[in-house]
Amino acid sequence: MNYRLYRPEDFTQLYAIERVCFQAPFRFSRHYMRELVESSNSATWIAEGDHQMAGFAIVEWTEEEGLAIAYIQTIEVAPAKRNRGIAGELLRRLETSARAAGAQVLSLHVAEANDAGIHLYIAHGYLPQGREENYYGSGIPALIYAKPLSPA
Repeated sequence: MNYRLYRPEDFTQLYAIERVCFQAPFRFSRHYMRELVESSNSATWIAEGDHQMAGFAIVEWTEEEGLAIAYIQTIEVAPAKRNRGIAGELLRRLETSARAAGAQVLSLHVAEANDAGIHLYIAHGYLPQGREENYYGSGIPALIYAKPLSPA
């Protein structure tokens, strides 16, 4: 598997994975997804093999009250490519990008029912920070995880 940063010509394949991984109303709109991947305050990592995208991940960073923080917007792997360590490697790449941007903390929301996602984050040192009711819609809570980042 090859890992690299996003290029504009990746958008069609990237959004095709978004459409497979998330159903409406839970998926990002094309407009919002394009804003995320083109933002100067984000990094999008692509996993590809045999000239086909297997997955992608997006991290975004901001400064709040003098503290640089980063937020994982999404990690998505095509269903046929799961359970091969791709999500873990994408997560490591997001952490590297967040550190390079000066972020000291990396946080995320994950659906409470997403056992695979929760396992991934715990295995990579993320700690529970709480729970947010109705985050993904009525009756669909999210767990909040975060990880302190050492300087780059």
